[in-house]
Amino acid sequence: MTDRYQVVGIGNAIVDVLSQTDESFLDLMGIQKGIMQLVERERGEMLYAAMKDRTQAPGGSVGNTVAGLGNLGLKSAFIGRVRDDALGRFFQKSLTAEGTDFPNPPVNGDDLPTSRSMIFVTPDGERSMNTYLGISADLGPEDVSDGIAGKTDYLFLEGYLFDKDKGKEAFHKAAAACHKGGGKAGVALSDPFCVDRHRDDFRRLVKDEMDYVIGNQHEWEALYQTEDLNEALAQARSECPTVVCTRSGADVIILRGGERADVPVHRVVPVDATGAGDQFAAGFLYGLATGQTLATAGRMGCVAAAEVISHFGARPDTDVKALFRAHGLI
Repeated sequence: MTDRYQVVGIGNAIVDVLSQTDESFLDLMGIQKGIMQLVERERGEMLYAAMKDRTQAPGGSVGNTVAGLGNLGLKSAFIGRVRDDALGRFFQKSLTAEGTDFPNPPVNGDDLPTSRSMIFVTPDGERSMNTYLGISADLGPEDVSDGIAGKTDYLFLEGYLFDKDKGKEAFHKAAAACHKGGGKAGVALSDPFCVDRHRDDFRRLVKDEMDYVIGNQHEWEALYQTEDLNEALAQARSECPTVVCTRSGADVIILRGGERADVPVHRVVPVDATGAGDQFAAGFLYGLATGQTLATAGRMGCVAAAEVISHFGARPDTDVKALFRAHGLI
């Protein structure tokens, strides 16, 4: 069957708008340095207008992962919601140009614009992100086609979308379609605060509907309300077939049934740490989708993450598959 995908992602379709600036501009605009803040529409439009020499790149956490999978040559698709405006058309065009299908046409008649993250980069390489969530956060079950979600080997969901009831419904629908079509469904926990807000629903999702879950140490501890990582992972293992835990700079722990793989991470000084988790997921999913062992899939994740933090931007700059070859992984 040729019309089947290897990975389909569902997430926030966000355009990253970048501008180089200095500290005094941040002070002037009241922007907190080095963090991600959600902004309302009016402030978003004001900041967008204040940016000099803007450059644009398609973003969003799972969007970055799926773009990474496209870079690796997998047949992939991304389900997200954009408006039929300049940024929405840009998102669609760039994703398809990178080899990833974007099946949902930009939406007309919705008054919310395409989601954007205004990113101000200071000379020291720090990024201060101001994200206006716009239309992408309204993704609902009507945006999920069974013909896409039901025809993939792996489905990958972005935890952030779980913030709204429509997003939850979309996830349940997509996971059911994926399982019916013989695929495996998984989620990125995305953010410890997101987990705190919806803990019971997340726990149910992980236990009843997910075949694999990727999270960092803080997210797993938040999910099971413990400060003991081993305790959190023991509980995760009893509820979910495949559990992945990243720990910034320390070994990645992967559990599947009775198997355990500890994958060493080579520490590098990041030029720009944005997108490390997203590309780890891309490398790891590439490994799963191509039938590698757990340890190899984990190492692929680490190689992809190390590549993305070595330069500006949240998507790969080089041929990551060539890096896998150089590391003897394929």
